[in-house]
Amino acid sequence: MVTEQNTLSIPTDEASRKFEKISTVIHENSEQASHYVATEIVNLIKQRQKQGKKLVLGLATGSTPTKVYDYLVQFHREGLSFKNVITFNLDEYFPMQPDSIHSYVRFMNEHLFDHIDIPAENINIPKGDLSKEDVREFCQNYEQKISDAGGIDIQVLGIGRTGHIGFNEPGSSIKSKTRLVRLDRVTRLDAASDFFGLENVPSRAITMGVGTIMEAKRIILMAWGEGKANIIRQAAEGPIRESVPATFLQQHTNCDFIIDHAASSALTRVSTPWLVSDCEWNESLIKKATIWLSEKLEKAILKLTNEDYNEYGMGSLIAEIGSAEHINLIVFNQLQRTITGWPGGKPQADDSSRPERRYPFPKKSLIFSPHPDDDVISMGGTLLRLVDQGHEVHVAYQTSGNIAVFDDEVIRFLDFALDAQPNNQALQEQVKKVRKFLQNKKPGEVDSAEIQKFKGLIRKGEALSACRYCGVDEKNAHFQNLPFYETGTVKKKPYSEADVKITYDLLQKVKPHQIFAAGDLSDPHGTHRVCLQVIYAALDQFVAEKAEWVNDCYVWLYRGAWQEWDIADMEMAVPIGPKDMTRKKNAIFKHQSQKDAAMFPGNDEREFWQRAEQRNTATARKYNALGMAEYEALEGFVRYKFNVTSE
Repeated sequence: MVTEQNTLSIPTDEASRKFEKISTVIHENSEQASHYVATEIVNLIKQRQKQGKKLVLGLATGSTPTKVYDYLVQFHREGLSFKNVITFNLDEYFPMQPDSIHSYVRFMNEHLFDHIDIPAENINIPKGDLSKEDVREFCQNYEQKISDAGGIDIQVLGIGRTGHIGFNEPGSSIKSKTRLVRLDRVTRLDAASDFFGLENVPSRAITMGVGTIMEAKRIILMAWGEGKANIIRQAAEGPIRESVPATFLQQHTNCDFIIDHAASSALTRVSTPWLVSDCEWNESLIKKATIWLSEKLEKAILKLTNEDYNEYGMGSLIAEIGSAEHINLIVFNQLQRTITGWPGGKPQADDSSRPERRYPFPKKSLIFSPHPDDDVISMGGTLLRLVDQGHEVHVAYQTSGNIAVFDDEVIRFLDFALDAQPNNQALQEQVKKVRKFLQNKKPGEVDSAEIQKFKGLIRKGEALSACRYCGVDEKNAHFQNLPFYETGTVKKKPYSEADVKITYDLLQKVKPHQIFAAGDLSDPHGTHRVCLQVIYAALDQFVAEKAEWVNDCYVWLYRGAWQEWDIADMEMAVPIGPKDMTRKKNAIFKHQSQKDAAMFPGNDEREFWQRAEQRNTATARKYNALGMAEYEALEGFVRYKFNVTSE
């Protein structure tokens, strides 16, 4: 599959970086970036080995560095020794037992140390199981051990949404050393899913200080995904201030930010390149720039003038195209053509300027839903429109969603079953067993396989209820239960051939004319990202096999509950009237286990129906402000384009 990316080229010349106060290296994706970081570490290990010297490595935890550690393990399997490496980890929760599933000791062992030949005495991680009285002395000794080792050669960092590095929260001093700190509420919210609830997240941690980090000879800060884009912009382009501790890194003489394309999206040279240097104008960039200017000046597109363009660094565009009026009409018409009330195509209509083809009609539409409610939350209005207009709609629920069900929901359903069958002795014993397990369950403990099954069935029942409400035939609801998800914890396995085969088989069975899939990479738990990769891998197989149905299949990407597409990227916008918005919310309400309070709300405390409604109405307001018709709400989609080749 040859993909046509909906991304813009990123300028890399010195002039384009004039807003950046720190060296920022952008890679296409996190895998390439992780390999880049791992290679730098490995090269220095080898160099020190030749010199007969040690390498002192500062390490981080969390999801960001895991792929780096995978590559380091791979290098070890290919012959690299880590016997000359000394490590110091940034932080640890307090209090925390080293064998806890939440412990950074356990994290490092599972991701790195258990798989390489580093001597145990060379590993240093802050101790979370100390008595409060012993913490100060431990922190002083930790600093001394770093000094005795000769200082940290390379310090690897992630970055939190508050701009924290390590657990140095806003307000940390640039001279701070290893110490006990209180965690910011945002930091604890971000960790809540790992701990199965905010109430289980420790409120304190032991962390290296900003001063300790700044003393490292080399610093590499990594960030992946759109969720980190705004804080990366603040850290790289903003003023140095204690409220964003990562900005202190601007003062380091050998620090790089290594980020992926998504994390770079808010940098000036990426988001508004016309403000930093001359641009090579193409259709995508013209559309992006014109919409940005319209929003910046709070003017409808057709009201923009030559002076407006000139004042905001787009004089070269005026010179190239000819006039503001001409540019305005081009972009206005592009936007107008994205709006359609016929997401499956309008029969017997000219489709030359419509997002979807008119034929075949009706179409087979396959909606992939990573969790059992993403379909109605993210594109419920479009789903209803497809059903109403007579298309054969299928929904593929890719994962069971079982970890997002509260324990009490299981008891409630089992009690109902018991009341319905009061004389069922086997059921009585089963209920006793489940109640006993849940009563003794520790925070974050993995559910038994039996309880995971029950929770999955609860989500399945809710999904079927939503399908019935929307008019989707129950036989067209496909529960894939992809294996990568079934770990019982927030952390998932990498996808495998088994996941791809399940998806391949469904595609082969349905042979859809259009596919809808979650295209957002901001999902904080990574499930959406993996589900999309599985779909792409299955489609790759059909392309390689030259399957004919793929030639006539459009793939539309929607966003999940976390973020909407930029208006400039949307290629189809489906209006939702007041009546259909009510129907969409009713469909979301069918997912009762997620109502009122979701298990993993992320950093947004609104209910899912509120997020959906407010996001869709906000999109409609943005279209209206640009000069489009005024709609109640809009759902946006980006088309994933691929070409079948003869290679």
